[in-house]
Amino acid sequence: MTTEIMERPRARQGIPVGVWILGFVSMLMDISSEMIHALLPIYMVTVLGTSALAVGVIEGIAEATASITKVFSGALSDWLGKRKLLAVFGYGLAALTRPIFPLASSIDWLIAARFIDRIGKGIRGAPRDALVADLAPPHLRGASFGLRQSLDTIGSFLGPLFAIGLMWVTAFHFKAVFWIAVIPACLSVGLLLVAVKEPERPKEQRRIRMPLHREELRRLGAHYWWVVAIAAVFTLARFSEAFLILRAQSIGLPMVLAPIVLVIMSLAYSLSAYPVGVLSDRVNRLTILIVGLFLLLAADLVLAFAPGTIGLVLGVILWGLHMGFTQGLLAALIADASPAELRGTAFGMFNLVTGLALLIASVVAGALWDMTGPQGTFLAGAVFTVLTLAGLLPVRMGLGKREAP
Repeated sequence: MTTEIMERPRARQGIPVGVWILGFVSMLMDISSEMIHALLPIYMVTVLGTSALAVGVIEGIAEATASITKVFSGALSDWLGKRKLLAVFGYGLAALTRPIFPLASSIDWLIAARFIDRIGKGIRGAPRDALVADLAPPHLRGASFGLRQSLDTIGSFLGPLFAIGLMWVTAFHFKAVFWIAVIPACLSVGLLLVAVKEPERPKEQRRIRMPLHREELRRLGAHYWWVVAIAAVFTLARFSEAFLILRAQSIGLPMVLAPIVLVIMSLAYSLSAYPVGVLSDRVNRLTILIVGLFLLLAADLVLAFAPGTIGLVLGVILWGLHMGFTQGLLAALIADASPAELRGTAFGMFNLVTGLALLIASVVAGALWDMTGPQGTFLAGAVFTVLTLAGLLPVRMGLGKREAP
């Protein structure tokens, strides 16, 4: 126990400064994004009169758009041998689209804003993750991805917290909050431009001419594609966090307090992601992923059956813990499995497949919500989680042994 406590500070000190800065860049952009995202489902349903199905479709399409874009930005970063340039462009595009949200006068404008914002996310996502993998020593890869994910997720709970406070201060003025969300987005871009230095590409590293050619995709190897397949099935078992906000509203939580569910979820997520990342550098990563799936199963069951505010809070905490046990871990698994010269492409393909799975999951969740209500939606998530566990347990030993750095 004493040895483990002493090892953690050493692991933290060994993480490169660039990884820390990328974490803070993500945190600032997430504060901006979640200030908007925490209020957007309620704004669409209560102010603009859209349905839960429409929320699911919009969220699914938005995330799928980001995922498709990541394929091309990741491949382009491999071809250029440069990650930071594309990351700056992606973060910059997201910052430029922030004013569209307060200026939008109809659902069409909101869809357009969300769409363009997600394109920015898609452009920056794979190159940024590949840059983290380039910067992180192999023995600290899980800790590095866990740290970046923790800082990113601190933004995810500060954003809704700011949204709640500002909604109270502005007397429920949605558009005023959307305008204030522009500020951290601009700070994020400035920090990335000034403080992050990209490592030089090794001279001996193979040059990539056509990253998306089938020969290059074949070079990613069977281990990599197994990880992608597992991640895709896992993603089908969960859906957009917008449905957690709708669940809060369904139990009668006041509109101004509904975003608190994202604060609670993100706090559990951020507190668990880094310790889980450190642990994953020492033990079989798939074992930890299975624990994350059991947490998702528990979250679905609690959110389906537990009554009132206490059940909601417990379910949201479990949901946040499942994210902390899985999201940074999946990124570390991809980094472990992919060649250095194809990391951008590897993260891009991974995000494409999981993004399409999230689109399907969100649309199905929205349809189930409209037909059966919250209970049917979360029960369906629980069933798919059980199916994912059934498929993952047999491959844990064979795949897990090969992923250690």
